[in-house]
Amino acid sequence: MNFLAHLYLSGNDPELAIGNFIADFIKGAGFENFPPKIQQGILLHRAIDEFTDNHPIVLQSKKRLQPIYRHYSGVIVDIYYDHFLALDWEKFHTKSLRVYVNEQYSLLQSNFDKLPLPTQKMLPFMIQHDWLYNYQYLDGIQRVMKGMASRTKFNSKMEQSVKELKFYHEEFRAEFHLFFPELIEFSNQTIKSFRA
Repeated sequence: MNFLAHLYLSGNDPELAIGNFIADFIKGAGFENFPPKIQQGILLHRAIDEFTDNHPIVLQSKKRLQPIYRHYSGVIVDIYYDHFLALDWEKFHTKSLRVYVNEQYSLLQSNFDKLPLPTQKMLPFMIQHDWLYNYQYLDGIQRVMKGMASRTKFNSKMEQSVKELKFYHEEFRAEFHLFFPELIEFSNQTIKSFRA
């Protein structure tokens, strides 16, 4: 899952959301340098990634892409799934996507000093180009894929992957809707375990 899903899966806990958002930029035991709730958000993110990467429905989605995109298939599927979360947002949240996204941007800006440096560098671009809201549009996904492709060491071809999203749109959408309720339940149980 990508940024929108990780924020959503944090529930209504701001510190958990911050940790979940920054986790990709925190390596190994580096999470121990953060306050306890943010640490939990980082651990939640890691648990979500492990659950997602090994789920049979997600593996099915990846398999469709692997002949062309190889080990980048998982990254691409994560972004596809954020596209479907944004596209079908009203099925998952009572607030509009516009309102929700603006609240998340405000949360991250008001806690800017708690973010690791790579996140601080990225956040202004995310807000300027409204990544979270624009995930619902194919041209928004195209911009994200192009940006990610420019940062990979090898020729990932990710900038071409909107072609498969268009062609197999309903197949990927169906897989997302089968998988995401299970991920919500898993995330909720993981959050409960922190409180135990």
